[in-house]
Amino acid sequence: MVPATVTNRQIRLRKRPVGKPAPDDFEITVASVPVPGDGEVLRRTIYLSLDPYMRGRMSDARSYAAPVSLGGVMVGHTVSEVVESRHPSFQPGDVVAGYDGWQEYACSAGGGLRRLDRELPLTAAIGILGMPGLTAYVGLIDIGQPKANETVVVSAASGAVGSVVGQLAKIRACRAVGVAGSAEKCRYVVEELGFDACVNYKSDDLGAALRAVCPDGVDIYFDNVGGAVLAAVLRLINRGARIPLCGLISEYNATDPPPGPNLRPLLVNRATIRGFIVSDHSDRTGAFLQECAPLVRAGRLRYREDIVDGLDAAPRALIGLLEGRNFGKLIVRVSAEPGRES
Repeated sequence: MVPATVTNRQIRLRKRPVGKPAPDDFEITVASVPVPGDGEVLRRTIYLSLDPYMRGRMSDARSYAAPVSLGGVMVGHTVSEVVESRHPSFQPGDVVAGYDGWQEYACSAGGGLRRLDRELPLTAAIGILGMPGLTAYVGLIDIGQPKANETVVVSAASGAVGSVVGQLAKIRACRAVGVAGSAEKCRYVVEELGFDACVNYKSDDLGAALRAVCPDGVDIYFDNVGGAVLAAVLRLINRGARIPLCGLISEYNATDPPPGPNLRPLLVNRATIRGFIVSDHSDRTGAFLQECAPLVRAGRLRYREDIVDGLDAAPRALIGLLEGRNFGKLIVRVSAEPGRES
């Protein structure tokens, strides 16, 4: 039972940003902790995932998912502890992954909740073994269809999705080349994650640097950013290249449509570019976890997390994510893990 004195802090969308989000686009509110009815589960949020797609949900522009309503609680994947249950499948003390958003407590009928394996770090469920990991798996394996000795280039290579793409490419005997935004991130991508090379797009002549590390061209480009990186890679694609288009983070804060890259190489090289949204591929979750969970346990899939403390830190952390200030999977620790409250 939750004491009557406990309240539910929430972060809501106060106004829609124009260009870069600002802290005053959000507001902190306090509500009563919901009381579960028959068939419902009350949960306390432990971890909240922050991801680039959230910028799109703050806009009312037409997209693949409905925007957050003004005054609504911001969306987000979560790890939570069940504190009260009137649902036969869940018991108090269970730890579950769900989609509870930017708030300290949530209550629902239990749809979409997944009980977690406590042998793995809880944060893995919203990172390497959650939506980011599944995104990397579907994009590379299903759309990229990597073959041994091919060259795979991935942008935002130190991030939650890109880091997994490169490691999976190496496991499939491909050559993995990353693009990242600092010398430190490039070192991490090569020395810790095992990529063959990484280019710093902020300091290098991007086109020349990519040509130097991709002497045999590019067979798969896993695109997380669009813009100048996509334009540079297109000049190097091989015949039959595949481009899983995962994100366009370089454009998310743009107020005017940016100029597009030259798509002629796609025609000349009979290349395939395919946009995908991971929520359309939930049927691949079982295969993804079956292959990748053992790799995580064995240390063959490595990951880095950037954890900030307190729900109130979420707005500024998301703003930093969209500017590339995070290093690794960005997570908010909303409350202590069970057994670690002291």
